[in-house]
Amino acid sequence: MLNYEVDPRLLAPFIPSGTELDTWNGIAFVSLVGFRFLRTKLFGICSIPLHTNFDEVNLRFYVQRREGDEVRRGVTFIREVVPRRAIAFVARTFYKENYIALPMAHDIRALPDQRLAVAYKWRGGKRWNTISVETHGTPELPLADSVEQFITEHYWGYAARPDGGCTEYRVAHSPWRVWQVRHATFDGDAEDIYGKELAAVLRNQPHSAFLAEGSDISVMRGKRL
Repeated sequence: MLNYEVDPRLLAPFIPSGTELDTWNGIAFVSLVGFRFLRTKLFGICSIPLHTNFDEVNLRFYVQRREGDEVRRGVTFIREVVPRRAIAFVARTFYKENYIALPMAHDIRALPDQRLAVAYKWRGGKRWNTISVETHGTPELPLADSVEQFITEHYWGYAARPDGGCTEYRVAHSPWRVWQVRHATFDGDAEDIYGKELAAVLRNQPHSAFLAEGSDISVMRGKRL
């Protein structure tokens, strides 16, 4: 997870109706996130052959919505990349998310001293884009009120609908342990996928970066707001 400080005005066009920008200590973030889906099932019961294990890279930011006395802290996605058209179709159909299918690859290697080197790649335009990190130390639960806790502990998803409405869905998982990293880089030309202004943000050094351990996750069916 590579997290970049961003001018909130760049995110305003992407904020789903009924939500507002969520910030950490007054800082708005976009996160470039790569991960592996493993043993994926639709509705918790149905596995699709050749579509259960796959990579995803997404560019996301953080919003919140009030429901009575509850503040629902959530994630909204600017673009999500997966390697298969069928996966993108299902996500667009059921969750109204902005998925595209592109060639992808990943590399996860154990290094000396319990370190890990992790990279995700996707091909956009004429070249490959890569995000990579190298960890140090051992994974630990994020400290309270840390940027790592802010980034990982958003348990709702929000997607803007073409008709101007919003889809809300709950995401359930246990808190994730995270590794700190020595090196975190993005290499590529992101304008074709994310546009000129956000691509310029990604050329900066990230404000923070870490590797999350992950866990079992349940993504609930979306509800139109």
